[in-house]
Amino acid sequence: MLKVGIIGVGTVGASVANILKENSDIIEARCGKKIVPVMGIVRDIYRDRGVDLTLSDNIDDVLENDEIDVVIELMGGVDEPFKVVKKALENGKAVVTANKALLAYHRYALQDIAGSLPIGFEASVAGGIPIIKALREGLSANHIESIKGIMNGTCNFILTKMMNEDVEFKDVLDEAQKLGYAEADPTFDVGGFDAAHKLLILASIAYGIHANPEDILIEGIENINSEDIFFAKEFGYNIKHLTIAKKCPNKKVELRAHAALIPSSQMLAKVDDVMNGISVIGDRVGETMYYGPGAGGDATASAVIADLIDIARAGQSSPMLGFKRDLEGGGFTLLSSDEIETKYYMRVKVLDEIGVLTKITSILGDFGISINSFLQKPDKKDQNCATLLFSTHKCKEINIQNAMKELAKLSTCKEKPVMIRIED
Repeated sequence: MLKVGIIGVGTVGASVANILKENSDIIEARCGKKIVPVMGIVRDIYRDRGVDLTLSDNIDDVLENDEIDVVIELMGGVDEPFKVVKKALENGKAVVTANKALLAYHRYALQDIAGSLPIGFEASVAGGIPIIKALREGLSANHIESIKGIMNGTCNFILTKMMNEDVEFKDVLDEAQKLGYAEADPTFDVGGFDAAHKLLILASIAYGIHANPEDILIEGIENINSEDIFFAKEFGYNIKHLTIAKKCPNKKVELRAHAALIPSSQMLAKVDDVMNGISVIGDRVGETMYYGPGAGGDATASAVIADLIDIARAGQSSPMLGFKRDLEGGGFTLLSSDEIETKYYMRVKVLDEIGVLTKITSILGDFGISINSFLQKPDKKDQNCATLLFSTHKCKEINIQNAMKELAKLSTCKEKPVMIRIED
């Protein structure tokens, strides 16, 4: 028998407890042991959680309980969960966590502390999609060339609605909050931080690279509007919030999370609503695709229990991140965001005057940026203005950023220019 303590009996924690009880027969058949939740830790023990489980508001009732074999950490946050998981490991308990923020900052420290103790974290990335197992095990014979993913359901819901229903960001955000897809403060989701945390976890498994959220390029979807949607449709693109990990020359790894225009024909472009999708390219297998629910109580709980079953079967013999020595000889370092090279889309609102376009193309030319396509839209609210929409050939991130700053200085520029990367 494997006895489990759950720290944080919210939506996911309650689902874990209920699934372990309701599906106990199939779970025992798969792992050869009963997995029994014996205690849950909550802030308010008087609130009904809908579970048949002993509850406590004292974390030590789990951490210091010699009968408990595995601690499931579902608290959320970074520093306090790190202390809790560290103590659990030091007390000889295996750990399962769904906490991507914790792992985005402390995954290597936890791996060192754990030693041979299992740490399961399948639920930390893309909910019910078994992407951690795919990278650690299914694709372990491959050099991973790239990972591209839609890993935040809130962003994907909003962008799907904007693309399909011609509505503005704020209106869809309001709807997402009413439906429970977005928090009252949605910054963590729509600002790209949630997806970036997940990207860092996958990049560690694929490349052994150590980076924190502050080290990589992170942008959200707050500035996307109907003109951007118009351009995307006109040129056969869909707009998605993408996470990208890509192996580059000279043992560099490119990591970024941001909105992107991708061809509508690509599989990722067809991942809609709150669903998640991840494309992984291995040097031997080629492209593999993973699709499913990226959040939700039962979907995330399913991934938590998958880790419990692995631990019940035989324990986790390999290190947490799935490699016993440096990958590919080690030495992978993070590519500077300035050195990223891709195509770009730009939106520039200007006074509709003679010579404005010439000034803009001159500025772009000064930074070695060539225009691939161009559209002009009159402004319905102000007949003296027009919105210019450009796409560029490949150029470096530093050049496009500097060009955007110069464009913003033009007296004819009426709003701060907006840029979205294009990923063909």
